[in-house]
Amino acid sequence: MRTIGIGDLERSAGANRDVARIVRTLPGVAFSPIGYRNDLIVRGGGPSENTFYIDGIEIPNINHFATQGASGGPVSILNADLIRQVKFYTGAFPVDKGNALSSVMDIVLRDGNPDHQRFKATLGASEVAFSGSGHFDKKATYLFSVRQSYLQLLFKLLGLPFLPNYIDAQAKVRIRPSERYEIAILGLMGVDNMRLNLDEKGEENEYILSYIPKIEQETFTLGATLKHFGGKHIQSLSVGYSFLANRNKKYIDNDESSEDNLRLRLRSTEGKATLRFENRSLLGQWRLREGAEVSLRHFFTTTKQLLPSMVRTYFDYDTRIVFAGYALFFSADYRSLNERLTASMGVRVDGATYSSKMARAWEQLSPRVAISYSLGKGFYLSGSTGLYYELPPLTALGFRVNDRLANRSLEYMRVFSSAVGTEYRLRENLAVSLEGFYKLYTQVPLSTADNVPLTCKGNDYGVSGNEKLVSTAQGQAYGAELSARWQIPNKVNIVGAFTLYWSEYRSNRHASYIPSAWDNRWVANVSATYDLPRRWSIGAKLSAIGGAPYTPYDEELTSLKTYWDSTGRAALDYSHYNEGRLKPFVQLDVRVDKVWAFRKWSLGIYLDLENITFSAITLPDALLSTGIIENPSAPTEEQRYLLKRIRQRNGTLVPTFGVTAEF
Repeated sequence: MRTIGIGDLERSAGANRDVARIVRTLPGVAFSPIGYRNDLIVRGGGPSENTFYIDGIEIPNINHFATQGASGGPVSILNADLIRQVKFYTGAFPVDKGNALSSVMDIVLRDGNPDHQRFKATLGASEVAFSGSGHFDKKATYLFSVRQSYLQLLFKLLGLPFLPNYIDAQAKVRIRPSERYEIAILGLMGVDNMRLNLDEKGEENEYILSYIPKIEQETFTLGATLKHFGGKHIQSLSVGYSFLANRNKKYIDNDESSEDNLRLRLRSTEGKATLRFENRSLLGQWRLREGAEVSLRHFFTTTKQLLPSMVRTYFDYDTRIVFAGYALFFSADYRSLNERLTASMGVRVDGATYSSKMARAWEQLSPRVAISYSLGKGFYLSGSTGLYYELPPLTALGFRVNDRLANRSLEYMRVFSSAVGTEYRLRENLAVSLEGFYKLYTQVPLSTADNVPLTCKGNDYGVSGNEKLVSTAQGQAYGAELSARWQIPNKVNIVGAFTLYWSEYRSNRHASYIPSAWDNRWVANVSATYDLPRRWSIGAKLSAIGGAPYTPYDEELTSLKTYWDSTGRAALDYSHYNEGRLKPFVQLDVRVDKVWAFRKWSLGIYLDLENITFSAITLPDALLSTGIIENPSAPTEEQRYLLKRIRQRNGTLVPTFGVTAEF
């Protein structure tokens, strides 16, 4: 587990207060730079394997324009000005937080200011924001943020093929009616609208515009937690509800003048309501936690999608599912009197009424244990192991064929995860750690269409999981990570991490392992900030990642008119899945801040240069239809487009200038 405090948030590598950038400095974490997205890759796991919480309330995703059924998106939905601490678990997950295979991100927001009313306004090149922190009375405080982007203007100026725009808001109210009770109310909202930049020319943009849909999304989370402090025992009751509405639309050649050109129209909503109770007891050297959780999930979608057939045929279906989930959990933490030994043991069971197989909670028994021992003089040894489960995405569970749920036989995804390492700490100024890890995946959904696991998908815009799947795939990820941190208070803060790993999968236990979509082999992140006199500060972040594997294109299938008209993009040759490998990618970001302090307010300016090195990912040349049919006299199912090859390079300098005022 890695903990990031408020000081790190304020100084993190010249960050733009974006949660994604903060977490990117952690060991074992990589963000896919392809397609202008933030795909969280932890220790070789896919972006769909992570779970996020804010003040104990689960949220579905931390990014705008998320891929439904997975994760990702180009911009964080959270304003990091509101964050006090981030606890990031890459193993030994707390028992009260389930449904994750790779990581749990537990975000703790600050409380409102109990003494003063403070506000902050930000005007930047990509957004305008307003936030506040204050109190209603002596017993109630508040915290809020509202942001409106105008990324469409910036992306259009940069010549990008899509133009995202969003609004988001977060709020927290904390009430202490007495010394024994506390109530916290949380709200999170995001509204996304991505339209296409059809005026932008160039073959690279032409290819992206040929397949990327228009996207509209709304997401919100509401939650409340009641805590009772009863001496050695603390009880908490929390209730939360998260909702996502997703609409994708795409026309052939982006021509909306006729419904005959419709390629995709998807409308989908999903939600989860959760009620959780837990009790924590402080009994000398022991800390006990026990609790229960019940949830209700719903999923609805109506989809009309053009199929690659010789006559114009649509895959047209509606689906609606509602089912309950339940969990019990218990853990015991021990700390020796001399504080040299700490240990944590826990167990969790999960079940769901989606199917009789998932309802057998004892088959999702999830034990875990973690131990740390101090060798003296700042040296520590630690180890952890556990078995964790995650429910397949609702897009997969709700998929229908011939009005029947096609994936009713799916099981919970499972991973066995272990890690062992050592750490050296020199007071609070220096920390160096080395840890090795191994993860074994089983019961992973496998696509029957292309023989690729669902966890290897979801790195593109749209929807992931809406296809026929079977729970036969397996995987493994293993490696080692080295991290270091050096800090001189109010002067220098340097954080660095290097991870070497392998991520592999196989379609079943009899097949051979091959590289997964996230098998970059290594990732390195170094961030530093330096505080200069007169309230100047400068920060830099160097990110490097090994080349990702890729699958070559199937030129013969791509050229078929029926295929291209239905997809608008090149087909992959899955018989040679991930046999190619891209070149490594290195990116440098720099930020400069200046603050002027006045009697009752302060004024700040910042210049943020993301990718100052103009680094770009070079992908294999893509195949693009010219619109010319090579054999017009052939039958419809045999007609082929004349193709052309275009160069693919993703990456550009993204400059941001802004002004802030706090009062």
